[in-house]
Amino acid sequence: MWKAENWKDYEVLDTGNGEKLERWGDYLLVRPDPQVIWNSPRRHPGWSKKNGHYHRSSKGGGEWEFFNLPQEWSIHYRDLTFRLKPFSFKHTGLFPEQAVNWDWFSDIIRKSGRPLKVLNLFAYTGGATLSAAKAGASVTHVDASKGMVSWAKENAAASGLSDAPIRWLVDDCVKFVEREIRRGNTYDGIIMDPPSYGRGPKGEIWKIEESIFPFVQLCTQLLSRDARFFLINSYTTGLQPAVLSYMMNLCIVPVLGGHVDAEEIGLPVTESGLILPCGASGRWNS
Repeated sequence: MWKAENWKDYEVLDTGNGEKLERWGDYLLVRPDPQVIWNSPRRHPGWSKKNGHYHRSSKGGGEWEFFNLPQEWSIHYRDLTFRLKPFSFKHTGLFPEQAVNWDWFSDIIRKSGRPLKVLNLFAYTGGATLSAAKAGASVTHVDASKGMVSWAKENAAASGLSDAPIRWLVDDCVKFVEREIRRGNTYDGIIMDPPSYGRGPKGEIWKIEESIFPFVQLCTQLLSRDARFFLINSYTTGLQPAVLSYMMNLCIVPVLGGHVDAEEIGLPVTESGLILPCGASGRWNS
């Protein structure tokens, strides 16, 4: 398992009874987590000092309950700054476990010996975009949500990257990739974090089980001859690491060679000393 162990402003303090207790900077949040199927004594004092609690409804969805929590605040990872604001369906605007992948491709970018062009698809609030830009890449950031792209720009400004070579696009990722292929554009690195289900700006439907393999095939056509990396993240139960590995070995390795690794990703839990699983990632590098 690849573990995001280098956080100072974020911490999973404890887990149990379907929930996790997290420290986001100076504030404590309790959120549901489908992986937490175990019971625990909940001995950590933070459970009774929480600043926010997302209560899941038995009918689906849920709602936040706040206790002296600001509408927005910031946390830092290395030299990046992220604006946080709890919003619909338990999210805060950041997936901290992804830091293990930010470190991986940032190292590749810094050691490449030349400026790399990176494409970030389903790019959300820009954690991967900012990490790649800070490492020295020029980045094309694509997400179907105008609000998420605006939020990513806020994070870029907070991180001192307002003038970095980042192209911000509100677009359907599949249609964007198809146009880039027609235009003959290529990238040295591709990052994707596809949702299980989603809609594009014009109502385009994305179902990951039906769409992900042909999409990876499409994206392979955008890799330059000297491409350095390809990253796929998955939070969908059926897309286990071996599935990600199989797809990348079928699509990328026959064309460009290189090597594929795939693992679960996770976060350390302070109280237990164990690792909370948080999805899976597949990595190709040349």
